[in-house]
Amino acid sequence: MAGANAGGDQGRLSHGRSLAAPLALGALLTALAFSAVRSAQAIPRLDLRPYPAPAADELRWVIQLPGLLPPTRDPSLSPDPADWRVQLIVGKTVPVDCNLHRLGGKLKPETIPGWGYTLFRLKDVGPMLSTRKGCPPGEPPTPQFVVAGSKPFVVPYNASLPIVVYTPRGYELRWRIWKAERESRSARQL
Repeated sequence: MAGANAGGDQGRLSHGRSLAAPLALGALLTALAFSAVRSAQAIPRLDLRPYPAPAADELRWVIQLPGLLPPTRDPSLSPDPADWRVQLIVGKTVPVDCNLHRLGGKLKPETIPGWGYTLFRLKDVGPMLSTRKGCPPGEPPTPQFVVAGSKPFVVPYNASLPIVVYTPRGYELRWRIWKAERESRSARQL
């Protein structure tokens, strides 16, 4: 038999070398190639041309979501990005006392004419509100991130487009990902 040793050495080449090393190297190179292609497809290039430059009194914040997230350790959470949402949290870091504080303001979506993309702008900015409980005497104010608005503002997870938010100067943007559970539950009709 050409190319194989007689006597049952099926895992060896005719020169006595093992097939394991070349096969392992080939598998590794294939895995790296697929990984590079998948990574290149997962995170698109950031293109801000459709989005207007911020006004003189504004800041523009950009979130480029990761295309692929590491798998979750919780088997009850959905691995499908269609089931995920991104919470946008706008606020300021200010010195506050022991009371609960909230800034006035709402994020409002706007469509970019001619493109159809959405941007978000902080509107109806108002004063800081707080509860009025008595704080311990002599307790100094501490810097804390105070959120604008009273309800969570969530948008669909889409790694293909950046999330662009405009805020007045002095505000900052934070964000986090919400993941839905895999299982949906039936409601009871009463």
